[in-house]
Amino acid sequence: MTVPRLDNRQARLIFLDRHALVEPPVGPAKDDALAAMIHRLGFVQLDSVNTVARAHDMILYARRSRYRPKDLRYLYERDRALFEHWTHDAAVIPMAFYPQWHLRFLRDADELRKKWRNWRRDGFEARLQTVLDHIRDHGPVMSSDLAAEDKKSSGGWWDWHPSKTALEFLWRSGALAVIGRNGFRKRYDLTERVIDQGLCHPSVRPSEANCIDWHCNAALDRLGFATSGEIAAFWATVSPQEAKDWCAGANQRGEIIPIEVECTGGTWRKVYARPDILTTTPPAPTGRMRVLSPFDPALRDRNRAERLWGDRNLCAQGEAAVRILCFLLVGGRPTGRAGRYEGSPWCAGSGGAGRLARGRGQMAEDADCAVGIRTDPRRAICRSWRCFVWHWLAAHRCLG
Repeated sequence: MTVPRLDNRQARLIFLDRHALVEPPVGPAKDDALAAMIHRLGFVQLDSVNTVARAHDMILYARRSRYRPKDLRYLYERDRALFEHWTHDAAVIPMAFYPQWHLRFLRDADELRKKWRNWRRDGFEARLQTVLDHIRDHGPVMSSDLAAEDKKSSGGWWDWHPSKTALEFLWRSGALAVIGRNGFRKRYDLTERVIDQGLCHPSVRPSEANCIDWHCNAALDRLGFATSGEIAAFWATVSPQEAKDWCAGANQRGEIIPIEVECTGGTWRKVYARPDILTTTPPAPTGRMRVLSPFDPALRDRNRAERLWGDRNLCAQGEAAVRILCFLLVGGRPTGRAGRYEGSPWCAGSGGAGRLARGRGQMAEDADCAVGIRTDPRRAICRSWRCFVWHWLAAHRCLG
C-alpha cells in the first residue's frame, strides 16, 4: 500500500498555520481573543530570560501585534482563564485543560520526590505540611516569605532553601497553585482557593488512559503532523512508549494515518497525521516580518525546523560567543537570526553572518537600542526594531 506524501512546501504551510504564523498578526489581542490564541497554541512558555523581551511576550506579539504584556497578566491573574504549570518548562495553560493535568501532578510528585532528595538541600519533605499549614492560615506566599525559617545557604540560582523546594514540590504535585508573579517571583496559594472545584475535585479527574489519549490528540492537532516522539515531547507528560502505543491504536481506529513528509534535500520522513491532512489548504503566508523568540513553539525543536527549512544557521542558537536574541520569519520561512557578538549587534541569514560596525552612524545607535543595550528591552518589540533588522539583512544580502 502506497503511503500518502506531503510535499515540503505544503508541510511548511500546515506547520506554520498550526502555530498561528501564516495569517497577518492583526486583530484583537486581549481577553477572549488572547485566551483563544493561547488555546490554539496549547500553552505559552514563561521564561525569565529577557532577550528582546520576555519569551511569552514575544511569542504572543509575533501573532498579534496589538498584544501588550498587561493583557496576559490580566487573563492569568485577574480572570483566572489560565493556570501555570509545567510542560517542557514553566508555562501558562488554558484553565479548561486543568483536569488533564492530574496525570502530570501524580508523575511529578513521584519523580521529583526521588530526584530532589539527592539534588536539593536536605529537609524539604519535613517542611511540606508546615508550608501548607502556613498558607492555609496566612494566605498566599512567595518563597522569600518563608526563607527566614531556613538556614541560609551559600547562594546560587538553584540552591533553594528547604521551604522553597517544598513550595515548588507542592505546586508541581498539585497541592498549591501559582496565582501570579511579582517580577518573576511566584506567589503560591492553596489549589482549592484558586481552581474551581469543577476542575480540581477528585470526582472529575480523568483516568490515566483518558489523559494519555487527550495529550496525544491535543499535541497532534497543534503540530499538524508528527512522529510519536514529537507527540510525547509536545506536553512532555506522556512517555515516548505511551505515545508510540497511542499512535498504533489511533491508526487502527482510523483516527490518524501514517504519511511521509518531504524534508529539504529530498528525503522523506515518516510521521502521523489526521486523515484529512492532504486536503488541508492553509492560506498563503503573509510577507510581513515577525520577530520570534528563541523559545517560540515553532522553532523550539531545532532539528524539526532544520528538516523543514534546511538551513540550520537560520534556526540554530549559533556560536558560543554569539548571544542569540531573536529569530526572523519572513514570508513563511525563518530568514535569519539576530543577537550580540562580543558586545556588537550581530545578524545572520542565508547569505552569511557578520557584525554591524559601530561606526555606521545612526544604524549602529538603532542596533544598540534594538537589542536592549542602552534602552529598556521591553521597547524593542516595535516597528523600528523590525525595520532595522530587515534593512540590515537586506544590505548584507542575507535575505536571499
